[in-house]
Amino acid sequence: MKKSVEIVGLPIISIIDGIEIGKVKSLVINPEKGSVDFLTIEHEDWQVSVKAIPFKRVVGIGEYAVTIESDSSVIDLNEIPIANSLVNKKIKITNSKVMTRKGHLLGEVLEYYVDDETGNLLGTLLNVSGSEVALASESVLTYGKDIIIVEEEASTKFLDSVDYLENPKQQESTQDTDHDEIIEEILPASTQEQSPFDAINASIDKHEESEAKALRLKQVDLLYGKVVKKDILDNNGNVIIPAGTHLSVDDIMKAQDQGPSVFVELSMNAE
Repeated sequence: MKKSVEIVGLPIISIIDGIEIGKVKSLVINPEKGSVDFLTIEHEDWQVSVKAIPFKRVVGIGEYAVTIESDSSVIDLNEIPIANSLVNKKIKITNSKVMTRKGHLLGEVLEYYVDDETGNLLGTLLNVSGSEVALASESVLTYGKDIIIVEEEASTKFLDSVDYLENPKQQESTQDTDHDEIIEEILPASTQEQSPFDAINASIDKHEESEAKALRLKQVDLLYGKVVKKDILDNNGNVIIPAGTHLSVDDIMKAQDQGPSVFVELSMNAE
């Protein structure tokens, strides 16, 4: 198992010729298969066309180099429409937001992990309310350019360590985790001043399920204090959060109350 940053930048060595043919420039993701299909090559003499190596032709990915049999493994992506199409999709995964199919924002991707034998994506390391958790690729429904969509119960399948990505069943299921404990971990320690996150507790119906409450808290924690890049409109076309706003708890809740489409728009335009 390799994380993406361990692959990018590695020299690419031809075993037969015993020469370096370039360095790994990027990993080309196939979003339908959930795999790395190609490694693009950085080479000072190849400025016009994009050269790449199909992952299935990689002999090995070591600590110091990626090895291939010979330079005949190198292809020109412009001559292979399917490969070129994957490059143009620009699926990057790292820094993408992670959202459930019903529009609950869970966190952001810090890193992703690849099976260095097959190229399959094993999972991601996420920032969820300031904590790092791992999520296996089995929970992913869609790898998009900016957002990764996961199954609704993905938050119950978080793993404590990326070491479990190769075998998620090693970690006991978290489905029975007490949701009150989750909320306590998300909320900051009490101080002399009232935390802005206390407001959301008072605003959410006391009968709302704790899981939904925890998800809303995570969304607030993720977006609180970020700056809005463009006007956010409600479902009637009215501006509810002007561009340039430093997001408060009330601002985020306004978007939440408008439904998934408005909240997605906010999350896509806050930085």
